[in-house]
Amino acid sequence: MTRKRVAVLISGRGSNMTALIEAAKDKNFPAEIVLVVSNRPDAGGLTSARNAGIATGVVDHALYGKDRAAFEGTLQHLLKEYRIDIVCLAGFMRLLTAPFVRQWDGRMLNIHPALLPAFKGLDTHRRALEAGVTEHGATVHFVVPDMDSGPIIAQAAVPVLAGDSEADLAARVLAVEHRIYPQALRLVAEGRVRIEGGRCMIDGATTETDAAPIPPDSDR
Repeated sequence: MTRKRVAVLISGRGSNMTALIEAAKDKNFPAEIVLVVSNRPDAGGLTSARNAGIATGVVDHALYGKDRAAFEGTLQHLLKEYRIDIVCLAGFMRLLTAPFVRQWDGRMLNIHPALLPAFKGLDTHRRALEAGVTEHGATVHFVVPDMDSGPIIAQAAVPVLAGDSEADLAARVLAVEHRIYPQALRLVAEGRVRIEGGRCMIDGATTETDAAPIPPDSDR
């Protein structure tokens, strides 16, 4: 089996990065994490990646000012240098331009702490609590030029409980993020995900629901 070469892009501690690294330690996992890149030199996840024996890089956005094309050009050069097949965003707090995203069409994944299409953007847990929803969760999707709008690969729901704080809800969601991101990466790396009419279909799935799986959650 030829494993897909994966780069993870981070801006902070990279807990989802760690979940992907742990999953990829299994030699039967169809992808290997070969590079971790941060736009912040002080990102804690860089240390975690180095401790795991993974190459790291920094493309500091502050050095590029408003020149997003130059920033992304450096990032793309690094990804090419490491012969990257798939890019996973894991708390990468930079909006990428449409030309950059299109270079990775169908090969760039992101995880969002909400059940998309609900609560796109930031502060999802606060907004979910303010909206009074009974379920919240996480979504892995392909990245497209429009923010948080790409075809959904996997989702998982958690209950919103009476008395929940933002921190309570965030912790419950993070636990399922760590489970579904490796699951989604596996599906993509195995070549089982195809996009039809703007939706993900999974080879071997029998229904559209299977195409965007919502795994059972132990907290429910």
